[in-house]
Amino acid sequence: MTAPSPADEEAIEATKAPLLEHLVELRKRLVISLAAFAVCFILCFAFSKYIYAFLTAPLAHALAGQPNHHLIYTALYETFFTYVKLGMFAGLCLAFPIVASQLWLFIAPGLYRHERRAFLPFLVATPVLFLIGAAFVYYVMLPFSIRFFVGYETPGGHGTLGIELQAKVSEYLDFVTTLIFAFGLCFQLPVLLSLLGRVGIVSGAQLRSVRRYAIVGIVAVCAVITPPDPFSMMSLAVPLIVLYEISIWCVRLIEKQRAREDAARAAQPAG
Repeated sequence: MTAPSPADEEAIEATKAPLLEHLVELRKRLVISLAAFAVCFILCFAFSKYIYAFLTAPLAHALAGQPNHHLIYTALYETFFTYVKLGMFAGLCLAFPIVASQLWLFIAPGLYRHERRAFLPFLVATPVLFLIGAAFVYYVMLPFSIRFFVGYETPGGHGTLGIELQAKVSEYLDFVTTLIFAFGLCFQLPVLLSLLGRVGIVSGAQLRSVRRYAIVGIVAVCAVITPPDPFSMMSLAVPLIVLYEISIWCVRLIEKQRAREDAARAAQPAG
């Protein structure tokens, strides 16, 4: 890590305050974050039917023209609470930029200037990569997974019982949101490894040396968290392997930048 300059030390000293003031500031940031989430939840709950229709579009496309072209619910309150959960899920996603900004405003005064410059890009990249992962689920992986599972329907015949899909409202939402969270979190791999490289815990050479083991680990994790079909597993494994290679490149750039900064400080005259 880059050593703080005297100006940075003075800036940090100026932000020092008693513990009570920090607690008051923390309460303020939490209140703003909770208020933002509440507003976003109410807004998303008001449009929950439309959001749910958007999420069920891949299933509707797969079931088009079939007699089971609908969803069911088996409890009187199931649909209502499904919309509540959907409002919370969408509200959290919508409020994340505000929550992240409040977190940044709370911790930024305690960071050196070069630490703020180093940390801010990762804070911006986190929601972007999450959105990319969520979009990948919705537009690429989910349609193929639905067709795979729908393919297990069996028509009835003489002396045999048919098997027909009767998808539940709550179970479908749980299925989709679980995939979105899983892919969104897995797509944070470059952020995690780059942060570890920034603080010196890992290096580009180390990441390259364990590449084979990392690929095996990625495939194993994908086999656990994705639906049990080869396409779903590979649709997550291939992007993660690409993201691992991007992480190596990012860590190498961080190391080169650190080397240039160290050389520049070494070239400065003492005193």
